[in-house]
Amino acid sequence: MKHIDIKKVLDNGNDYLSGDLTVCGWVRTARDSKAVAFIELNDGTCLKNLQLIVDKDKINADVLKDAMAVGTSIKAVGQLVVSERNGYEVQVKEMEVLGVCPSDFPLQKKRHTVEFLRTIPHLRVRTRYFESVFAVRSELAQAIHKYFHINGYKYVHAPIITGSDCEGAGEMFRVTTHDWKTEFQTEEEYYANDFFAKKAGLTVSAQLEGEMAAMGLGKIYTFGPTFRAEHSNTTRHAAEFWHIEPEVCFAEIDDIIEIAEDFIKFIIKEVMANCPDELQFFNQWVEKGLIDKLNNVVANDFGRLTYTEAVEILKNCGKEFKYPVEWGVGLQTEHEKYLADEYLGKPVFIVDYPADIKSFYMKQNADGKTVAATDLLVPGLGEIIGGSEREWDMEKLLSAMQKRNMPTEGYEEYLDTRKYGSVPHSGFGLGFDRMLMYITGVQNIRDTLMFPRTVGSL
Repeated sequence: MKHIDIKKVLDNGNDYLSGDLTVCGWVRTARDSKAVAFIELNDGTCLKNLQLIVDKDKINADVLKDAMAVGTSIKAVGQLVVSERNGYEVQVKEMEVLGVCPSDFPLQKKRHTVEFLRTIPHLRVRTRYFESVFAVRSELAQAIHKYFHINGYKYVHAPIITGSDCEGAGEMFRVTTHDWKTEFQTEEEYYANDFFAKKAGLTVSAQLEGEMAAMGLGKIYTFGPTFRAEHSNTTRHAAEFWHIEPEVCFAEIDDIIEIAEDFIKFIIKEVMANCPDELQFFNQWVEKGLIDKLNNVVANDFGRLTYTEAVEILKNCGKEFKYPVEWGVGLQTEHEKYLADEYLGKPVFIVDYPADIKSFYMKQNADGKTVAATDLLVPGLGEIIGGSEREWDMEKLLSAMQKRNMPTEGYEEYLDTRKYGSVPHSGFGLGFDRMLMYITGVQNIRDTLMFPRTVGSL
């Protein structure tokens, strides 16, 4: 049906002051008086509501009664007028109830806990909180595509179903067409009779395919869903999440760190420019000082420490951690937060991790103990980016795989990129949903996804 988006009305109201206009939306609040009713209407195009002023003598009483119920969807025709308090209002001449909302609608109150709203993910998007989350999510995705596009990257769509476990951690979801009653004598027979005639799973990362694409296209990025069957029930983990993974040829570790910093600053600036109302909402209700935090990130150079320096800082800081700090052990979230929040007070790249705690594909440093890997830690959250220079020497790559008892079967195409004209190249992965948490101040990854998939919850 023909109508005007509420965002257009509120942003460019002077264009609609002559003649009648039609608006549609859901009733957020309504109040009644003797001669006039007031309805706050929202259609999802912006955070602000449009107020409708209804002369009760001009609208059928039964229609108005239904229209006053929170959650009801309506179409209203009327005259737009300037309002000192609200900017613009609509004096309603005609009203049609599109969808009646009964009294058991669970969003009657103005404020609900996020814990309660997680129980109704299909309805929570109608609240200001989640309307803001998903508005920023949309803008953040646009900013990511914009950054790579203007910097000459090709957007590559990597497969979601794959035969290789990029991280080697064995946390893949299996893809099969066999029903639960199917019985085979051996694992080989089981997979031979499956749809792909071999073991298949949902991808944990598009990196391996991204490296292959970069070897012909120079600079690429992937942006899509990834899946990890990790039995983790923390506020930062989900079984299905979105991942951004650029891969750049002729780039060493220092180059990819520079790109990552430039990228993070760009996408934050884009969201701040295009979602001011939403960020003000989060700054007021979710994380006090959020906007100052984001401005600080954009305005300052990121820090940089080697893993060895980070371990020494943590061991000598005088702070008692739950998990002991020792060289050769992975940094825990509490360690990462200390380094970013307390020690430096800004984002920091940690580089040159022990080879034994990092993935097989990372460039081996000359010391024989560390690899050219980096994690970006941000205040309040911890790790947000993981990246590395890739090992581009065929023999060293094979050696790293053998050390981890990894079979070369299934990696033949990946190894061919080192066999045929190998080049230095680097890349990183950014968890999209974690980045959204950082920009909004939202504390639980479950509140950044429309329908979060976590352990025990589909």
